[in-house]
Amino acid sequence: MRVSEKLWGGTVGDNCGGLTAAVEDSISLVSPLTRSPVPRIDLAIHVAAPPDRCFDLARSVEFHVRSTSSTREQAVAGVTHGLLGLGDSVTWRARHLGVTQELTSRITVFDRPRRFRDTQVQGAFRRFDHDHYFEPAPGGGTVLRDVFDFEAPLGLLGRFAEWLFLTAYMRRFLSERALEIKSTAESTDWTKYVRA
Repeated sequence: MRVSEKLWGGTVGDNCGGLTAAVEDSISLVSPLTRSPVPRIDLAIHVAAPPDRCFDLARSVEFHVRSTSSTREQAVAGVTHGLLGLGDSVTWRARHLGVTQELTSRITVFDRPRRFRDTQVQGAFRRFDHDHYFEPAPGGGTVLRDVFDFEAPLGLLGRFAEWLFLTAYMRRFLSERALEIKSTAESTDWTKYVRA
C-alpha cells in the first residue's frame, strides 16, 4: 500500500535526486480480529553521503540518543557508547506513547557497510526485527532503507493497537530518525559521531 504523506521535503513519490523517496507500509488494513500478516514498515530515502558513513551513523549510540531526543532515549545498559557491532546489545530507556519504558535489542546481523539488524531481546513488543540497509545509489550517495516488522503484545488487543495507532506511530518515529541520519550525513556534523 502506498502511503501519501509529506516527508523529506516532498510528497512521497517525488523524485529526490534521481530516486524516489518512498514510504511503504505492507500491513494489511483488515480487521484486527483476523490473523493478518505481521505489520511491516518499509522506508527508503536517498542520502547524499557514502554508505559507510550512513551505516556507522545508524549504529552510533551517541547519534541514536541525539536523533531520538523527542522520546528522551538514553542507553542505560549494555553498550552505552560508541558503535554497535555483531552480538552487541543495548538497553534503551525512552518515553513512547506517554509511558517510560525500557527495551533491549541485540545486533543479530552485521555486514558493514551494507546491512545490520537489531532484534528485540526484551521490551514492550511481543517481538521485532529492524533491518537497516545501505545501498550505493545510482549517480552517487546511498539509498537508506529501514524494514521494521513487529508484533504488539496482548494478543487480539495488541493486534487492534497495531491496526489503530501503533503502526502509524512507529512509521513516524522511524521516518524522523531517517531524516536525522540524512541531515547529519549530508553535513559535517557526522564527524561528531563517527571517525573519518
